[in-house]
Amino acid sequence: MVLRGYVPTSEETLQTLAALRLQSLNSDFSTHAPFPRLEELFPPHVLHARLPPPPHRPPSKCRGARLRAGLLAGGLWGQALAKQRAERDQRLRGRLREEGASTMAAIVEKWKLLQGMGRPEAMAAYVALVREWPGFGSTLFDVDLHAVRPRLHVGQEQPWQWASLTPLSPQSLVGSGPQRLWLGIGAKAVSLYKPGEPEPLDSFCYGRISSFGASDSSTFRLSVEDRDLLFETSQVDEIAQLLNTYLASASAQRLPRPQEPPTGPPTSEPTVLPQGLCPAAGPWQHQPPVGSFHS
Repeated sequence: MVLRGYVPTSEETLQTLAALRLQSLNSDFSTHAPFPRLEELFPPHVLHARLPPPPHRPPSKCRGARLRAGLLAGGLWGQALAKQRAERDQRLRGRLREEGASTMAAIVEKWKLLQGMGRPEAMAAYVALVREWPGFGSTLFDVDLHAVRPRLHVGQEQPWQWASLTPLSPQSLVGSGPQRLWLGIGAKAVSLYKPGEPEPLDSFCYGRISSFGASDSSTFRLSVEDRDLLFETSQVDEIAQLLNTYLASASAQRLPRPQEPPTGPPTSEPTVLPQGLCPAAGPWQHQPPVGSFHS
């Protein structure tokens, strides 16, 4: 999870995690110890994020300008542009090597500070750092949130609308395109994260999920109380299987248990739900991946 960028945290913490991994693999620092490649210790995307973005060239407005640009691209201008791109790529590769060397040096310095720490201690410290993220233990999936609509009564229909999730207002509807999100499925809740952000945009405990299903191999719907969320993902089956497992477990915990005959006068105290569970929104249903969504 760490190397794939699924643990959003600071670069300082990422370097400490890399140092702890080295300590658990090689024990104390030594110049003779086998040294993994940087991408085996540190998320590569963090280094790439430091590079300057490619220059933006506004598109030509008229057809004649585009035609002239195309003709020039096939001649001397095209050769000059190709040379410029090659030089820029070379500079970026050099910059990336510099950033990598700087990061590796910082990791090694942190590794030296861990002298005397045993492998079990290093592994325990590594896990403790990762556990600080609230989403620890969840399985994360890359999804595109395509649309959301309020849930209506049976027989009523409302078109799907483009959705924009914002903290504290996950159901706000705006005319935007799909959003790339992380769908985190854990033992107690389903959460939606903006990639790289430590706090979820919204979380739904299993008592709030009334149904879920798929219309095809890449489209997944999640019904949460008063709204339906429509996702596009290449991992529909994996999401459905994991949700089915956790929802079945949560449903089993909500089943009433046989009670012993009361030994005293009845009380009017409210029923206490199991810790970590929300009040149920009704029986949940797993819809098989067949059919299609109505629009």
